[in-house]
Amino acid sequence: MKEKYPLFQVMGKDGKWQDQTYEKELNEAKVKSLYYHMLRIRTYDQKGVALQRQGRIGTYVPFAGQEAAQVGSALALGEEDWMFPTYRDHGASLAFGADLDMMLLHWNGRIEGCLPSRKKHIMPASIPIATHLPHATGAAMAETYKGSKNATIAYFGDGATSEGDFHEGLNIASVFKAPVVFFNQNNGYAISLPVEKQMNSETIAQKAEAYGIPGIRVDGMDVLAVYIAVQQALDKAKRGEGPTLIEAVTMRFGAHTTADDPSKYRNQDEINQKREVVDPLIRIEKHMKGRHIWDSAWQSSLSEEIGEELDNAISRMENYQKPVVSDMFDYVFEKPTWTIAKQRQQIISRGGRG
Repeated sequence: MKEKYPLFQVMGKDGKWQDQTYEKELNEAKVKSLYYHMLRIRTYDQKGVALQRQGRIGTYVPFAGQEAAQVGSALALGEEDWMFPTYRDHGASLAFGADLDMMLLHWNGRIEGCLPSRKKHIMPASIPIATHLPHATGAAMAETYKGSKNATIAYFGDGATSEGDFHEGLNIASVFKAPVVFFNQNNGYAISLPVEKQMNSETIAQKAEAYGIPGIRVDGMDVLAVYIAVQQALDKAKRGEGPTLIEAVTMRFGAHTTADDPSKYRNQDEINQKREVVDPLIRIEKHMKGRHIWDSAWQSSLSEEIGEELDNAISRMENYQKPVVSDMFDYVFEKPTWTIAKQRQQIISRGGRG
């Protein structure tokens, strides 16, 4: 019996072709671009964790393991498309063109880092779970009303599919044929809760059936498959054929955040063993070697270039003026409630800058 929601792959864990249909589209330049962005955000992520451990930034949200899902989806977007990320999608934002300096300022507590990107249509990362999905649908509908061919991608994790906003966003998008791609990164855990304890559905992709839209499962560790799946969904949306739900099956190698201890709820040794087999950067490297488009000198040069870029950006971040603590109270309501005003005053009286 044919599986209703098969896992779409372009390359296997060994890097070899699973589907050569897209070989022409996935040419050497495209594959090298995908690898560059994956290496860049992997390096960024490693430095983010290190900075937090050294006390140089606040709590950080790592995404190691999800590079293929984030880069493959981001590079499928058109220049004028919209991105609605979550707190774990800074890799996708960087790949799409977000400003590195502003992103580092965000992690360092500067309010400038919370502003929308000036370069691309990238919304501020959504911290509440799933609340941005109706917003993404609205932005997509606005593009339709303007007569543009722009589309929207909305990122979210497996836990978000248990929220009401997930269902509202999909339903509205379906009814109005909004040009939006709902991109789920199923890394198996909503913080500490495994996906099998969140739902009885075998897949997240099948949830699309309730709204009469396509649901697709893709190997989220295969950057080539993610790129093709998202590109096809975006093309469909721009033709006026409505939204698509994509479930990218991936893995979070590390903690939910740097304030989390994953060993409390899963076997981290087992995760580390799996990592050696499924690491998305190792997979694409194997693929490139198999196609004879891998150059170790080129890779070393990239690593050096990326390392220098990040070190310089971190230096600029640390030379920037210190965060204004009271800023966190000033942009909640137009007129602060008495409780917020009181909290702000307490912070200032304890030495926080006003």
